Amino acid sequence: MEKLPKIGIPVIIILVLVIIVVAKSAVTIDSGEAGVLYRTFDNGVVTEEPPLGEGFHLIAPWNKVFVYEVRQQELFEKMKVLSSNGLEIQIDASAGYEPVNGDLGNLHQSLGKDYLQRVIQPAIRSAARSVVGRYTPEQLYSSKRDAIQDEIFAETKTILSKQYVQLNEVLVRDVTLPNTIKEAIERKLRQEQESLEYEFRLVTASKEAEKVRIEAQGKADANKILSASLTDKILQDKGIDATLKLAQSPNAKVVVVGSGESGLPLILGNN
Repeated sequence: MEKLPKIGIPVIIILVLVIIVVAKSAVTIDSGEAGVLYRTFDNGVVTEEPPLGEGFHLIAPWNKVFVYEVRQQELFEKMKVLSSNGLEIQIDASAGYEPVNGDLGNLHQSLGKDYLQRVIQPAIRSAARSVVGRYTPEQLYSSKRDAIQDEIFAETKTILSKQYVQLNEVLVRDVTLPNTIKEAIERKLRQEQESLEYEFRLVTASKEAEKVRIEAQGKADANKILSASLTDKILQDKGIDATLKLAQSPNAKVVVVGSGESGLPLILGNN
Protein backbone atom coordinates (compact mmCIF):
# COMPACT_ATOMS: atom_id res chain seq x y z
CA MET A 1 0.00 0.00 0.00
CA GLU A 2 2.84 2.34 0.79
CA LYS A 3 4.43 1.74 -2.66
CA LEU A 4 1.39 2.75 -4.72
CA PRO A 5 1.76 6.47 -4.14
CA LYS A 6 5.43 6.29 -5.09
CA ILE A 7 4.57 4.54 -8.37
CA GLY A 8 1.57 6.78 -9.05
CA ILE A 9 3.43 10.08 -8.83
CA PRO A 10 5.83 9.40 -11.76
CA VAL A 11 2.91 8.12 -13.85
CA ILE A 12 0.96 11.28 -13.15
CA ILE A 13 3.99 13.38 -14.02
CA ILE A 14 4.46 11.49 -17.28
CA LEU A 15 0.79 11.87 -18.17
CA VAL A 16 0.95 15.59 -17.51
CA LEU A 17 4.04 15.90 -19.70
CA VAL A 18 2.35 13.92 -22.47
CA ILE A 19 -0.70 16.14 -22.29
CA ILE A 20 1.48 19.25 -22.49
CA VAL A 21 3.46 17.86 -25.44
CA VAL A 22 0.28 16.87 -27.31
CA ALA A 23 -1.27 20.25 -26.60
CA LYS A 24 1.83 21.99 -27.95
CA SER A 25 1.97 19.67 -30.96
CA ALA A 26 -1.70 19.74 -31.98
CA VAL A 27 -2.77 22.36 -34.52
CA THR A 28 -6.24 22.75 -35.98
CA ILE A 29 -6.68 24.77 -39.18
CA ASP A 30 -10.19 26.15 -39.64
CA SER A 31 -12.08 26.38 -42.93
CA GLY A 32 -10.87 29.12 -45.24
CA GLU A 33 -7.43 29.09 -43.60
CA ALA A 34 -4.01 27.58 -44.22
CA GLY A 35 -0.92 27.24 -42.03
CA VAL A 36 2.74 28.06 -42.62
CA LEU A 37 5.08 25.71 -40.75
CA TYR A 38 8.12 27.16 -38.99
CA ARG A 39 10.78 24.60 -38.07
CA THR A 40 12.85 25.99 -35.23
CA PHE A 41 15.87 23.72 -35.80
CA ASP A 42 15.59 23.28 -39.58
CA ASN A 43 15.92 26.48 -41.66
CA GLY A 44 12.87 28.26 -40.29
CA VAL A 45 9.91 28.90 -42.61
CA VAL A 46 8.98 25.99 -44.88
CA THR A 47 8.61 27.37 -48.42
CA GLU A 48 9.24 24.28 -50.55
CA GLU A 49 6.22 22.36 -49.24
CA PRO A 50 2.49 23.16 -49.54
CA PRO A 51 0.99 24.95 -46.54
CA LEU A 52 -0.96 23.00 -43.96
CA GLY A 53 -4.58 22.60 -45.05
CA GLU A 54 -7.79 22.57 -43.06
CA GLY A 55 -8.14 20.09 -40.24
CA PHE A 56 -6.09 18.60 -37.40
CA HIS A 57 -2.27 18.40 -37.57
CA LEU A 58 0.47 17.16 -35.23
CA ILE A 59 3.81 18.93 -35.32
CA ALA A 60 6.94 18.82 -33.21
CA PRO A 61 6.34 20.83 -30.05
CA TRP A 62 9.34 23.09 -30.74
CA ASN A 63 7.97 24.11 -34.17
CA LYS A 64 5.34 26.76 -34.88
CA VAL A 65 2.44 27.22 -37.30
CA PHE A 66 1.34 30.65 -38.56
CA VAL A 67 -2.29 30.61 -39.71
CA TYR A 68 -3.46 32.77 -42.64
CA GLU A 69 -6.93 33.40 -44.01
CA VAL A 70 -6.93 32.34 -47.66
CA ARG A 71 -10.48 33.37 -48.55
CA GLN A 72 -11.08 36.54 -50.56
CA GLN A 73 -10.89 39.54 -48.26
CA GLU A 74 -12.01 43.11 -48.90
CA LEU A 75 -10.20 46.37 -48.35
CA PHE A 76 -12.02 49.73 -48.21
CA GLU A 77 -10.01 52.83 -49.00
CA LYS A 78 -10.78 56.57 -48.96
CA MET A 79 -8.08 58.36 -50.95
CA LYS A 80 -7.44 62.00 -51.72
CA VAL A 81 -5.71 62.35 -55.08
CA LEU A 82 -5.09 65.13 -57.61
CA SER A 83 -6.76 65.42 -61.00
CA SER A 84 -4.90 66.44 -64.18
CA ASN A 85 -5.42 70.14 -63.40
CA GLY A 86 -4.30 69.84 -59.77
CA LEU A 87 -7.68 69.76 -58.01
CA GLU A 88 -8.09 67.47 -55.02
CA ILE A 89 -10.50 64.57 -55.60
CA GLN A 90 -11.67 62.04 -53.03
CA ILE A 91 -12.17 58.47 -54.20
CA ASP A 92 -13.95 55.75 -52.23
CA ALA A 93 -12.76 52.38 -53.49
CA SER A 94 -12.72 48.77 -52.43
CA ALA A 95 -10.45 45.90 -53.44
CA GLY A 96 -10.95 42.14 -53.26
CA TYR A 97 -7.74 40.21 -52.59
CA GLU A 98 -6.38 36.95 -51.23
CA PRO A 99 -2.93 35.45 -50.63
CA VAL A 100 -1.70 32.96 -53.21
CA ASN A 101 -2.14 29.69 -51.34
CA GLY A 102 0.81 27.89 -52.91
CA ASP A 103 3.14 30.79 -52.06
CA LEU A 104 1.98 31.27 -48.49
CA GLY A 105 5.42 30.36 -47.11
CA ASN A 106 7.12 32.93 -49.33
CA LEU A 107 4.52 35.53 -48.36
CA HIS A 108 5.13 34.88 -44.66
CA GLN A 109 8.89 34.98 -45.09
CA SER A 110 9.02 38.17 -47.18
CA LEU A 111 6.10 40.24 -45.90
CA GLY A 112 4.52 38.60 -42.86
CA LYS A 113 0.92 38.68 -41.71
CA ASP A 114 0.63 42.45 -42.14
CA TYR A 115 1.10 42.18 -45.92
CA LEU A 116 -2.08 44.24 -46.38
CA GLN A 117 -0.44 47.35 -44.92
CA ARG A 118 2.95 46.55 -46.42
CA VAL A 119 2.05 46.12 -50.08
CA ILE A 120 -1.66 46.12 -50.95
CA GLN A 121 -2.68 49.52 -49.57
CA PRO A 122 0.42 51.32 -50.94
CA ALA A 123 -0.10 49.67 -54.34
CA ILE A 124 -3.73 50.78 -54.62
CA ARG A 125 -2.93 54.33 -53.49
CA SER A 126 -0.06 54.61 -55.95
CA ALA A 127 -2.20 53.31 -58.83
CA ALA A 128 -5.08 55.65 -57.92
CA ARG A 129 -2.79 58.71 -57.89
CA SER A 130 -1.31 57.71 -61.23
CA VAL A 131 -4.64 57.02 -62.95
CA VAL A 132 -6.69 59.94 -61.60
CA GLY A 133 -3.87 62.32 -62.51
CA ARG A 134 -4.64 61.65 -66.19
CA TYR A 135 -8.23 62.92 -66.06
CA THR A 136 -10.03 66.21 -65.48
CA PRO A 137 -12.68 66.53 -62.73
CA GLU A 138 -15.39 66.70 -65.39
CA GLN A 139 -14.28 63.36 -66.88
CA LEU A 140 -14.15 61.77 -63.44
CA TYR A 141 -17.61 63.08 -62.57
CA SER A 142 -19.40 62.07 -65.73
CA SER A 143 -18.17 59.35 -68.05
CA LYS A 144 -14.82 57.98 -66.96
CA ARG A 145 -15.56 56.18 -63.68
CA ASP A 146 -15.53 52.72 -65.26
CA ALA A 147 -12.34 53.57 -67.13
CA ILE A 148 -10.43 54.69 -64.02
CA GLN A 149 -11.72 51.64 -62.14
CA ASP A 150 -10.30 49.32 -64.79
CA GLU A 151 -7.02 51.22 -64.97
CA ILE A 152 -6.53 51.25 -61.19
CA PHE A 153 -7.16 47.51 -61.14
CA ALA A 154 -4.66 46.87 -63.96
CA GLU A 155 -1.90 49.00 -62.42
CA THR A 156 -2.40 47.59 -58.91
CA LYS A 157 -2.38 44.04 -60.25
CA THR A 158 0.92 44.72 -62.01
CA ILE A 159 2.49 46.06 -58.81
CA LEU A 160 1.31 43.03 -56.81
CA SER A 161 2.19 40.42 -59.43
CA LYS A 162 5.43 39.44 -57.62
CA GLN A 163 4.22 39.90 -54.06
CA TYR A 164 2.49 36.49 -53.58
CA VAL A 165 -0.90 38.25 -53.46
CA GLN A 166 -3.80 37.83 -55.88
CA LEU A 167 -5.90 40.91 -56.65
CA ASN A 168 -9.42 39.93 -57.78
CA GLU A 169 -11.17 43.26 -58.31
CA VAL A 170 -11.11 46.99 -57.66
CA LEU A 171 -14.39 48.92 -57.41
CA VAL A 172 -14.62 52.72 -57.44
CA ARG A 173 -17.70 53.31 -55.30
CA ASP A 174 -17.74 57.10 -55.24
CA VAL A 175 -15.90 60.10 -56.63
CA THR A 176 -16.28 63.27 -54.56
CA LEU A 177 -15.37 66.65 -56.07
CA PRO A 178 -15.14 70.03 -54.33
CA ASN A 179 -18.63 71.57 -54.19
CA THR A 180 -17.71 74.56 -56.37
CA ILE A 181 -16.32 72.30 -59.09
CA LYS A 182 -19.29 69.93 -58.87
CA GLU A 183 -21.79 72.79 -59.21
CA ALA A 184 -19.88 74.26 -62.18
CA ILE A 185 -19.85 70.90 -63.94
CA GLU A 186 -23.57 70.37 -63.31
CA ARG A 187 -24.34 73.85 -64.73
CA LYS A 188 -22.27 73.10 -67.80
CA LEU A 189 -23.97 69.74 -68.31
CA ARG A 190 -27.40 71.37 -68.00
CA GLN A 191 -26.45 74.03 -70.55
CA GLU A 192 -25.16 71.39 -72.93
CA GLN A 193 -28.39 69.43 -72.55
CA GLU A 194 -30.50 72.50 -73.17
CA SER A 195 -28.40 73.35 -76.23
CA LEU A 196 -28.88 69.84 -77.61
CA GLU A 197 -32.63 70.07 -77.05
CA TYR A 198 -32.77 73.45 -78.82
CA GLU A 199 -30.79 72.11 -81.76
CA PHE A 200 -33.14 69.13 -81.93
CA ARG A 201 -36.18 71.45 -82.04
CA LEU A 202 -34.56 73.52 -84.80
CA VAL A 203 -33.80 70.44 -86.86
CA THR A 204 -37.33 69.11 -86.35
CA ALA A 205 -38.89 72.45 -87.35
CA SER A 206 -36.61 72.69 -90.39
CA LYS A 207 -37.58 69.18 -91.52
CA GLU A 208 -41.29 69.97 -91.03
CA ALA A 209 -40.97 73.20 -93.03
CA GLU A 210 -39.14 71.32 -95.78
CA LYS A 211 -41.90 68.72 -95.84
CA VAL A 212 -44.60 71.41 -96.20
CA ARG A 213 -42.59 73.16 -98.92
CA ILE A 214 -42.16 69.92 -100.86
CA GLU A 215 -45.88 69.11 -100.58
CA ALA A 216 -46.83 72.61 -101.73
CA GLN A 217 -44.38 72.45 -104.60
CA GLY A 218 -45.80 69.06 -105.60
CA LYS A 219 -49.35 70.43 -105.67
CA ALA A 220 -48.25 73.48 -107.65
CA ASP A 221 -46.43 71.31 -110.18
CA ALA A 222 -49.47 69.03 -110.49
CA ASN A 223 -51.81 71.98 -111.08
CA LYS A 224 -49.41 73.41 -113.64
CA ILE A 225 -49.31 70.13 -115.54
CA LEU A 226 -53.10 69.79 -115.34
CA SER A 227 -53.67 73.36 -116.53
CA ALA A 228 -51.32 72.84 -119.44
CA SER A 229 -53.16 69.68 -120.49
CA LEU A 230 -56.71 71.19 -120.39
CA THR A 231 -57.21 72.72 -123.88
CA ASP A 232 -60.47 74.42 -124.94
CA LYS A 233 -61.39 71.35 -127.03
CA ILE A 234 -60.98 69.02 -124.02
CA LEU A 235 -63.00 71.32 -121.80
CA GLN A 236 -65.77 71.52 -124.42
CA ASP A 237 -65.91 67.73 -124.76
CA LYS A 238 -66.10 67.30 -120.98
CA GLY A 239 -68.89 69.88 -120.86
CA ILE A 240 -70.87 68.01 -123.53
CA ASP A 241 -70.44 64.72 -121.64
CA ALA A 242 -71.68 66.33 -118.44
CA THR A 243 -74.68 67.85 -120.26
CA LEU A 244 -75.64 64.48 -121.74
CA LYS A 245 -75.50 62.79 -118.35
CA LEU A 246 -77.75 65.49 -116.86
CA ALA A 247 -80.18 65.21 -119.76
CA GLN A 248 -80.44 61.44 -119.32
CA SER A 249 -81.23 61.73 -115.62
CA PRO A 250 -84.82 60.59 -114.86
CA ASN A 251 -85.15 63.18 -112.12
CA ALA A 252 -84.33 66.21 -114.21
CA LYS A 253 -86.12 68.31 -116.83
CA VAL A 254 -83.70 69.94 -119.20
CA VAL A 255 -84.59 73.19 -120.96
CA VAL A 256 -82.09 74.39 -123.55
CA VAL A 257 -82.12 78.09 -124.14
CA GLY A 258 -79.62 79.18 -126.69
CA SER A 259 -76.02 78.46 -125.79
CA GLY A 260 -73.34 79.67 -123.44
CA GLU A 261 -70.20 81.57 -124.33
CA SER A 262 -68.37 78.31 -124.89
CA GLY A 263 -71.02 77.06 -127.32
CA LEU A 264 -72.42 74.57 -124.81
CA PRO A 265 -76.20 74.34 -124.13
CA LEU A 266 -77.59 76.02 -121.04
CA ILE A 267 -79.58 73.80 -118.70
CA LEU A 268 -82.18 75.46 -116.51
CA GLY A 269 -84.28 74.07 -113.72
CA ASN A 270 -85.07 70.54 -112.52
CA ASN A 271 -88.04 68.67 -111.07
